[in-house]
Amino acid sequence: MKVRVWKFLLVTLLVVLTGCQKGSPDAKANRRDRDDRSEQKPPAQPNENYELPTKVGELEDKSIDESSGIVASRTTPGMYWTHNDSGDGPFIYAFDDRGHSHGVWRVTGALANDWEDIAAGPGPTPGTNYLYIGDIGDNSGTRYPIIVYRIPEPRITDADEGAKKKSAQPTEPAEVLRLRYPDGHPNSEALMVHPLSGKIYLVTKVEFGNARVYEADPAKVSDGIITLTRVGELKVPTVFGGLITGGSISPDGLRVALCDYVQGYELVLPDKSTDFNLIWKVPLKPVALGKREQGEAIGYRLDGKALMATSEGEHAPLIQVERK
Repeated sequence: MKVRVWKFLLVTLLVVLTGCQKGSPDAKANRRDRDDRSEQKPPAQPNENYELPTKVGELEDKSIDESSGIVASRTTPGMYWTHNDSGDGPFIYAFDDRGHSHGVWRVTGALANDWEDIAAGPGPTPGTNYLYIGDIGDNSGTRYPIIVYRIPEPRITDADEGAKKKSAQPTEPAEVLRLRYPDGHPNSEALMVHPLSGKIYLVTKVEFGNARVYEADPAKVSDGIITLTRVGELKVPTVFGGLITGGSISPDGLRVALCDYVQGYELVLPDKSTDFNLIWKVPLKPVALGKREQGEAIGYRLDGKALMATSEGEHAPLIQVERK
């Protein structure tokens, strides 16, 4: 949501101004640095594992004006899902690898308070693909519990092409997963699901300091609530440190992609590691995602050989970053 970006930019500006004398060379350098970041240039040291970002299309459906998550379809290879941030109804939007619209679904039994991310993974029925939708945003720090909706992933057909929100199809009834943090009410915008274990991961969004990582096992429910476990902490190497706005786990379960408003990051599980949570101890490596108005969505292509990203705004760019 744009109000959060402006709030953080204002705080960042005040910190910079208090640390530099007006008109000094350092102040001028800081202003130039902020201007460079506003243009969203690639990181100074590009990730050697990725090519430079390419805009492959635009999100065609005008109803998608705050794309806040992206995930590759498992039921229909080549397709993707996204959703809007707060202000929309409980809708998920399908599109292809050029942003062309392939239908809209209303998530049955769900409310849209502050949807922040979407993921795919296993669920209670073996062999069924599920979508997980994170109603996890909490700017006020008061929500209890936070919600993740789980639905069997709809199959996208040719007949769905170009369908709009007014003709949205219903999904199967959503399962409501209620989650609570063990240590307060942090705000999170990054939801991930491990493709093998089905465990849910949330990464917090904080204005200063390190981002925290939490894990939830959907199979462990007590009194209708799943208690998250803190399993890691991330130091994000940017002036926007900690402002993580989206996340994804690769289809093979060996890599994690995150993004903030400026760029992306990737973590790779150490060789021969069987404990997935060791990945949170790996330093984040920046990945350039190109120019985005407000980047809150990142996801792996289904083959794991590229990252996909979107932005808020109408006809937002669809960005692809190929892995070398």
